[in-house]
Amino acid sequence: MFSDVRSVHFVGIGGTAMASVAAALKHRGLAVTGSDQGVYPPMSTFLAEQGIEVMSGYAEQNLALKPDLVVIGNAISRGNPEAEFALDHKLRYCSLPELLKEFFLRGKRSIVVAGTHGKTTTTSLLAWVFEHSGLNPGFLIGGLPANFGQGARFTDSPWFILEGDEYDTAFFDKRSKFVHYLPEVAVLNNLEFDHA
Repeated sequence: MFSDVRSVHFVGIGGTAMASVAAALKHRGLAVTGSDQGVYPPMSTFLAEQGIEVMSGYAEQNLALKPDLVVIGNAISRGNPEAEFALDHKLRYCSLPELLKEFFLRGKRSIVVAGTHGKTTTTSLLAWVFEHSGLNPGFLIGGLPANFGQGARFTDSPWFILEGDEYDTAFFDKRSKFVHYLPEVAVLNNLEFDHA
């Protein structure tokens, strides 16, 4: 689906998952840009270390080069100048979960950790168990675990371990993010009436 993509712009790049995936795409040789408001450590530091410049604030001119793909974060609403520019100019756009599904998850054995509490910890522990078992898993963790030094890793392993939350995917896709993650195994920690 995205085989012809060479340049990607992330609207809302300061989120843990957005920044981690942006870095992974840059490592694959794609041109990566991003914008956000008020990016702060640890993600501002991480993006700087990855050589990804963050444009401060949202503006139409951030998309002047018309990238091949615009990834719109779930914190972005209608009325955002970059989202509106992408829509008005019919640029190809998608959500982060859709990007993950099409770029990294198809054909993988996906383990998705869900629940109200402990998703990040459980996903980190599970990825570390797979790592120590020599399985070299890909992973997406909603934080920066010290033992890996990054919140996402994309490998050739058939295993991919993800933290899956129930938040909306994007303003144009109100399904939960984890619906896109193609789980072979779902780990459900615990449930509380939360994020109703």
